[in-house]
Amino acid sequence: MTGITGLSRKNNFVLAIRDADLVAAALRRALAEASPQERPGLERAAALVESTAAATETEVRARWVRSRLAAVGFTGDITSVAAVKALRQAEGKLSLPAAVQLQREAVAHPE
Repeated sequence: MTGITGLSRKNNFVLAIRDADLVAAALRRALAEASPQERPGLERAAALVESTAAATETEVRARWVRSRLAAVGFTGDITSVAAVKALRQAEGKLSLPAAVQLQREAVAHPE
């Protein structure tokens, strides 16, 4: 996921958009038509998609926060004020209350 919708200075809500169900359906179709050589790889891919799809929205947002922090080169303590600043640097439209809430979710759901 490259972005989260709902970010603006006036809106503090964050909505995670996922399409794992579409990917899972495509993998199931591919598995139905797969040769014996292709099956192990497709079965592994399907299992990975299913495990990712099982993540809660909070877990998805926590992963997103860590990915955005990594994108701006932040390697410090995720519980710090510097982490909130880096997150807001990564996402310019992110309000302070939204950044703090996302930080809390990332702290609550470590990798």
